[in-house]
Amino acid sequence: MNPKFSVILLTTLIGAGQGLFIAVFAVEVAALFSWLPLPIRPWFFFYGALSALAFTVAGLVASFFHLGRPERAWRSAAKWRTSWLSREVIVMPAFMAIALLYALAHFLGWNGTYGTSPESDTDPTILLGAVATLLAFALYVCTGMVYACLSFLREWATPLTVINYALLGLASGFTLAAASTLASGPVLRFLATAAFVLTALAFVGRGASLYRNARLRPKSSLQTAIGIKHPTIVQKSQGFVGGSFNTREFFHGRAAATLRNIKWLFLVCTFVIPAAALAAGLAGAPRIAFAIAFVVQYLGLLAERWYFFAQANHPQNLYYQAVA
Repeated sequence: MNPKFSVILLTTLIGAGQGLFIAVFAVEVAALFSWLPLPIRPWFFFYGALSALAFTVAGLVASFFHLGRPERAWRSAAKWRTSWLSREVIVMPAFMAIALLYALAHFLGWNGTYGTSPESDTDPTILLGAVATLLAFALYVCTGMVYACLSFLREWATPLTVINYALLGLASGFTLAAASTLASGPVLRFLATAAFVLTALAFVGRGASLYRNARLRPKSSLQTAIGIKHPTIVQKSQGFVGGSFNTREFFHGRAAATLRNIKWLFLVCTFVIPAAALAAGLAGAPRIAFAIAFVVQYLGLLAERWYFFAQANHPQNLYYQAVA
């Protein structure tokens, strides 16, 4: 496939935003059960939720750049009974709305006196945070299923697609939380440790999908496509001289060596360097290590998402890729 950069931005930005919100809410839940102290600064939850919302809005804005008729975008929600894209379009604004309410709840002090009696004072924000977290996970599922439901694109048609969308989003979100928070001590260690673990899990999940996809073999051939069993069929022409929608949209046009280089690039930038930077930060390195981890990881995610789309081999490329 030939990925649009706006789609790459959409999926990586909203994934990081969802992960960031879950990270912020996880700190509040941990504090509720006295597993972590409440952050010293009372604006931790407010600014954290707003930052998560900003990433999601940025991804939503990016999505408009690959729409042929943006003014008709609202119609994309009409087929929610059968379309995962429609479900994504519904769940995303719902998550954004509840995340905004969660931020406002902390700003307006709906959780009572900050830092006292969390068992009784934080119920409103805990409820809003729980709903937003469920919507965030639902959004991961919807986004992943947009691609996993396409059975004819075998590289995508696997549960690993949904798992990797969730794990990569969570890893980038927790890394962003560790990089951007002003909290320190146990809260920072919790966020950084969770980011490290999630990055390692994401590596396992993405590695499993790479292993699987490398062993896929096409089910179709030129023989089965045209119903001729002759062992030697040679394509001479595509029927026209210039390019077409088929040659532009369903094949990236890059050499196999380019794909291999991008694969190793995203493996190093998405997993190896961030994990090393997070480990260094946990070991006492300056806090800039967490910022380096997020910046490098996000750049790696851009490469990973391009590879994800480019690796999908549309069946029509049996014909058009041969002459593209």
